[in-house]
Amino acid sequence: MSESFREFVVQRSPALSRTAYLLTGDHQLAEDLLQSALARTYRHWRRIRDGDPEAYVRRVMYHQQVSWWRRRRVVERLDATPAERGGGDHSEETALRLSVVAALRRLTARQRAVVVLRYYEDLTEAQVAETLGCSVGTVKRHGHDAVRRLRDLVPELLERTPERSER
Repeated sequence: MSESFREFVVQRSPALSRTAYLLTGDHQLAEDLLQSALARTYRHWRRIRDGDPEAYVRRVMYHQQVSWWRRRRVVERLDATPAERGGGDHSEETALRLSVVAALRRLTARQRAVVVLRYYEDLTEAQVAETLGCSVGTVKRHGHDAVRRLRDLVPELLERTPERSER
């Protein structure tokens, strides 16, 4: 294994793992997705290492997830993340987090990918379009539809936005 690939995996795996979880909604599937994407990336490492390998891995994860989803059509199950340890009552934050995860699962695969890449990974619309292999207009449409759907599914998110707090 090349040292540059090993360094990339060590440095970027935590962030890529979170993205994989948001795409799949399941910890075990996320691990499988990331491992599969990294294996594919390694095969092409010489060609992509000087470009943007993280974007390449994200694109592979997205396409692999869509492929798995189409093949299996498995009913996703909610795998609640354990509440953070520490003092205080975190039940409200935990309930909101679980509501958001459940709402993300109710989006289409492409809407979920747009939300994760655009708002969680903080990519531009052009970067999301490149990653997903579609037009910027398609990204805007899926993003708009996804945000509208999330607002319907998790109205308490509106109470958390800075614009709402200032009113």
